[in-house]
Amino acid sequence: MSTEVLGGLAGLALFIFGMRMLVLGRAPGMIARSFRSPRDAGCYHVLFGFALLIYVGGLHLPGTVAGQVAAVVAMFLVAIALVRFRPRGRGPTRKA
Repeated sequence: MSTEVLGGLAGLALFIFGMRMLVLGRAPGMIARSFRSPRDAGCYHVLFGFALLIYVGGLHLPGTVAGQVAAVVAMFLVAIALVRFRPRGRGPTRKA
């Protein structure tokens, strides 16, 4: 399989996984602990998956400008995901 196909499949998987969290309103255990709410977790994964799909799709558009615009849009979506819906940090660790 080529890298574009794998990237597209990864983007689609992330997008579907995020949509599932948004529709059901719950997230798997480890992910639920990392985010403030299931909505934040779902939006984070949806944005990352959609950005990856746009980027991979932009590789197949004719011309260089279309690919560059797709890359900029993908980076914008990733920036939104990282700033608005980022996972919580672990915080300071306590020694027992």
